[in-house]
Amino acid sequence: MSGRGTRAALAAVLTLAGLAVAGCGADGGSPADGGAGGLVTGTVTVFAAASLTESFTRIGRDFEAANPGSTVTLNLAGSSALANQINQGAPADVFASAAPRNMTSVIGAGNADGTPSVFARNQLVIAVPRGNPQGVVGLADLTRPGVKVALCADQVPCGAAARAALTAAGVALTPVTLEQDVKGALAKVKLGEVDAALVYRSDARAASADVSGVEFPESARAINDYPIVALRDAPNPTGARAFVAYVSSAPGQAVLADAGFQAP
Repeated sequence: MSGRGTRAALAAVLTLAGLAVAGCGADGGSPADGGAGGLVTGTVTVFAAASLTESFTRIGRDFEAANPGSTVTLNLAGSSALANQINQGAPADVFASAAPRNMTSVIGAGNADGTPSVFARNQLVIAVPRGNPQGVVGLADLTRPGVKVALCADQVPCGAAARAALTAAGVALTPVTLEQDVKGALAKVKLGEVDAALVYRSDARAASADVSGVEFPESARAINDYPIVALRDAPNPTGARAFVAYVSSAPGQAVLADAGFQAP
């Protein structure tokens, strides 16, 4: 190629590069950084563990504020139920589970888009009515005659964590009810139907007007990792990736820390 041809080709490349940069500046950001500049629009449907209710509600509002034209719709339930819904074809963009086991189910069915990332951790406490009328200070107190306890069902992450903690403490406990998510177990305490429940620290904090959270050492043996992933058949794939990125961003992590979650 002649020197003149080389210079012309180089000029063309630089012109295209300049257009690409200009285009990025006009958009104001990328989906990976939360869609600043309005890159994300439309509905982002997030299937999230019930224990994320308060924090994801706030994160959803913040995400919408950062992405005018977007709407975050939350489907909140037990992680096992959500995984089943996704694997049965329910339309969703994002799955946030309270434990890796249910995420593994979604991955195994081929419904994850990429590799999940752990965005938070959570630990159990004993939720009791304000004032702790039964004087509960540890797991052994839950076996006293007349003390009624609610647990999550074993297939739900909070139930599996409770069983792990009870086993670590050597405590055999028969609950009066098994709930399908952590909010159900907590509601039993708030309604006065039980004297205690094993729930996540974040849930006890969210309900602090009605309950107190009693820490116990065996909870360190049953800490849950929370993974999140965009889904393969997401109706809004750009929104899905942006929401996952936002949850792991500094603003998202600040919301989770304020709610009582631990950093991953």
